[in-house]
Amino acid sequence: MGSRPAEVASVLALLVALSAAQCFASDKPKPAKPDEEESLRELLAEAGSSEVDFIRALERHLARFSDTSRRPEIERAILKSAIEAKDEKRTIDYGRRVLNRESVELKTLEAVTRTLLSSAEPANYSKAFEYAHRYEDAVREFEKSPAPGHASLAHWREDVDRAYARAYVMEARAAGLLGRPEALELARKSYDACPSAEGAREIARSLVRSGNQQEAIRYFAEAFTMPDPRNRDADRAGDRARMGELYRALKGSETGLGDVILEAYDRTTQLIRERELKLKALDPNARLTDPMEFTLTGLDGGKLPLASLKGKVVVMDFWATWCGPCRIQHGLYEQVKAKFKDRADVVFLSVNTDEDRDVVPDFLAENHWDRKVYFEDGLSAALQISSIPTSILINRRGAIESRMNGFLPQRFVEQLIGRIGQALAQ
Repeated sequence: MGSRPAEVASVLALLVALSAAQCFASDKPKPAKPDEEESLRELLAEAGSSEVDFIRALERHLARFSDTSRRPEIERAILKSAIEAKDEKRTIDYGRRVLNRESVELKTLEAVTRTLLSSAEPANYSKAFEYAHRYEDAVREFEKSPAPGHASLAHWREDVDRAYARAYVMEARAAGLLGRPEALELARKSYDACPSAEGAREIARSLVRSGNQQEAIRYFAEAFTMPDPRNRDADRAGDRARMGELYRALKGSETGLGDVILEAYDRTTQLIRERELKLKALDPNARLTDPMEFTLTGLDGGKLPLASLKGKVVVMDFWATWCGPCRIQHGLYEQVKAKFKDRADVVFLSVNTDEDRDVVPDFLAENHWDRKVYFEDGLSAALQISSIPTSILINRRGAIESRMNGFLPQRFVEQLIGRIGQALAQ
């Protein structure tokens, strides 16, 4: 087995350090007793990096210390490892325990729900339907929050739409397995939220159950041809086989099936294209990876296509109103800008990364900063900005020439002037 996931490792770190914890509220669990902690240390040391041995070690610990106040953390760790190890029985068992007690991240909730749906026990399907609804509710709550300022609005919208599609398709699958009439409607809702091979396949299954074989063939063909990176070869093979079986039953042979597949290909390609255009209208930077293809929005609402700056040396200052070091660095930037004020081939861009853009105008006024500021509009992710202040220097060819994460006050001006000079000399 592979190594344990990072989430489990962090829980493990918590568990083995419990004796050092202090309780400051009566509703918090008490620290583990020394003998419990020592037992856990020994069991985990024996388990090594094996997921299976890790799970068994924690289960032995729970059996020995059945009244432990840390049962929730331990069961959560077992669940995450069971999902990683694809242990269906334990995923279902510990999934029920954890989900009956607390909220979990969507990834875990989805994993438990899908495991229930893939089981051979009909009793699990009602629980899967319940969890799928819970997933939908969680997505709806997430959608109420605005897109983070550091993320592309289009990517955020796409993530929300895909999450809705997953929720509806899980509900549809559970409803179908339970023989409930709303299965087809839920499958169509998934496909409308975000077209996917899985959604098309679930529509086809529902149509087969309702006796509409002709339309089912169409949707199996769409599942087969959908440009969906999550569609596995085995899934496509299954769609091809089921499509052929239904077509032969209706027509007596597969003559003409190729035309059906080509028509499905045209439809799915057009669906994806229309979706991309919709996201593009929402965010011109959607799906871009080249920083110099981005368009930034200015404080005044104006647009700056970075491609218009190619041929010049571009210095980008990524900052935020809440960043103390950014305020210190600002004065140093002004010194560098003064050095190149007569150079039309050197451009300085002040790029704000605040999630709440409304605070920026007042900040600029209070601190008497230049109002020529642009919002990052997803550029931070494209440039992998992980901390601020960060300075990015783009050369005349539009490539990253230099990256300065943070700064040394006593050397910043000299360093940046030198790097700009090197870029100009190329």
